[in-house]
Amino acid sequence: MSRGRRDTPLGPRTLDGAQCERMTQSEPGLRAPHPPLTAYYAREGDRGAWVRDLFDRTAGDYDRVERLLALGSGSWYRRCALQRAGLQSGMTVIDVGTGTGLVAREAARIVGEPARVLGVDPSPGMVGQARVPPGVRLASGSAESIPAADGAAEFLSLGYALRHIGDLSRAFAEFHRVLKPGGRLCVLEITSPASAWSRALLKLYLRGIIPLAARIVARHRAMPLLMRYYWDTIEACVSPASILRAIAAAGFVDVCRHVELGMFSEYRATKPRIEPRSA
Repeated sequence: MSRGRRDTPLGPRTLDGAQCERMTQSEPGLRAPHPPLTAYYAREGDRGAWVRDLFDRTAGDYDRVERLLALGSGSWYRRCALQRAGLQSGMTVIDVGTGTGLVAREAARIVGEPARVLGVDPSPGMVGQARVPPGVRLASGSAESIPAADGAAEFLSLGYALRHIGDLSRAFAEFHRVLKPGGRLCVLEITSPASAWSRALLKLYLRGIIPLAARIVARHRAMPLLMRYYWDTIEACVSPASILRAIAAAGFVDVCRHVELGMFSEYRATKPRIEPRSA
């Protein structure tokens, strides 16, 4: 996906030789990734349970529709993004929001030892449908509460689940906790394009064409609902700049955002090898 890559002169050089858009200041206290979407649930307090139930109900169709959504290129892109963020052979990985294991599968392929990969997800239905290499460990948990010890991983990934987190600041602090000093963070997300024309086309695809196709190929009638909700969370999500500042506020350094095709955001950061002394 080198076409459409956005490299800005503001960012530092990254592992693949490209440049990242870099944050300029920290932003503490960023909670929900978007305002309550009351067309789906009544209030913010209902969101977590509603989203978990929706994923539980659609888990059996998720991979089928994802292949349609990504036009078959999803696994290749996820693998490239993980490598661009610094994932290497032999690293220990925690994949948060692992779902059916789409990112965890690629991480296991890169690190070479599936037992070094732990997938964490709050949806029993999604974890029950996970198709991962033998040895990959799966656990119930959330971005705000990861079942792992301090400094357990050298790399932490979050694939297209940022929009479903309840408290972003708590999640980023938890990511910082479970990473070793020098550990790398990689958050993959779809971002609403800056161009009005591109945004309209993406909305037509994600909120119109994909739900219609999901109605045809999916076995569960809730799948079109999930796809419409998918776009609505993208459209309502907080800005990339706010996400960068919140990651920095959690104590990460070298915080930056790499963009492919104007909409695939790769947020990258590193846990410092030496923690700053408190005043």
